[in-house]
Amino acid sequence: MFLVGLTGGISSGKSTVSAMLRELGCPIIDADLVARRVVERDSAAYRRIVRHFGPEVLLESGEIDREKLGHIIFADAEKRKLLDSITHPEIHRAMLKQIVFYFLRGYRYVVLDVPLLFETRRLTQFLHHTVVVYCDPATQLSRLMQRNGLDQEQAEQRVAAQMPLNEKRGLAKHVIENSGGREDTHRQVLRLHTKLEDSMEFLPVRVVAMATAAGLGGALLYAAKLLAS
Repeated sequence: MFLVGLTGGISSGKSTVSAMLRELGCPIIDADLVARRVVERDSAAYRRIVRHFGPEVLLESGEIDREKLGHIIFADAEKRKLLDSITHPEIHRAMLKQIVFYFLRGYRYVVLDVPLLFETRRLTQFLHHTVVVYCDPATQLSRLMQRNGLDQEQAEQRVAAQMPLNEKRGLAKHVIENSGGREDTHRQVLRLHTKLEDSMEFLPVRVVAMATAAGLGGALLYAAKLLAS
């Protein structure tokens, strides 16, 4: 199995592309969804967040107020780094478990949907393909303001907290241009899906895994025969 990294920028349309790939049958591991799970109440990450950021980042229910925490970290780079140091190791461990699950089920590849793929660079060395969902800066800002109810200054602050999309575009192996309509984006996703499905990059790892399993099985069988003789 090989790994495909999917990323973009805030409001560039990455979630739309991820949903399209999922509809086509691609296995998706959503880092945002994993990130929500690892900070659920009474988890190790939850307790560390409360200890460092205080109970004011909690809702009345005791859950973390993601919007309030977001305002804090987007306004303070050091606090953003602190939060990353708390959550990223937990997120990566949870994602690894899902990767192993899909590998054992025989999938050729799995898509890792990771917003900060190039910012952290912790996963890029394991990826065979990287995909960036791109849109022009004006469209990105407009979408973010409309989606989150932010004014222009707040939206610009959140965009500035991430690596520029043009820079991500230069680092990616594939680019999905999402400045236009949904149909055009869908056509690009279909082309990418076909390319990944036709790839044989999964084969070497699968062959090694099968050979290893066969060798281990043979060794166990031989040991059993010795014990029985």
